[in-house]
Amino acid sequence: MVNEPAPPFKKLHGWLPMALGVLAVVIGALWTLQGFDVLDDSRMSGVGIWSVIGPVVAIGGLILIILGERTRSRAKRAERDLGQ
Repeated sequence: MVNEPAPPFKKLHGWLPMALGVLAVVIGALWTLQGFDVLDDSRMSGVGIWSVIGPVVAIGGLILIILGERTRSRAKRAERDLGQ
């Protein structure tokens, strides 16, 4: 127990694109709502360009989430194949 070696370090794969993707989806949704004047009390509220930029940013975030998940699953498959 005391003298057992530490378990091998597992490298995290795909977490950065997924985290940035979630952030982009949230910001894109916020900008979209401000562009459609659903959320007011901002200089961006009611300005139509934000109702275009917001969904573009949100879709980019979804793409990042998908790419991050694919990276994670590919790394898990490679790790599983090496273990066999």
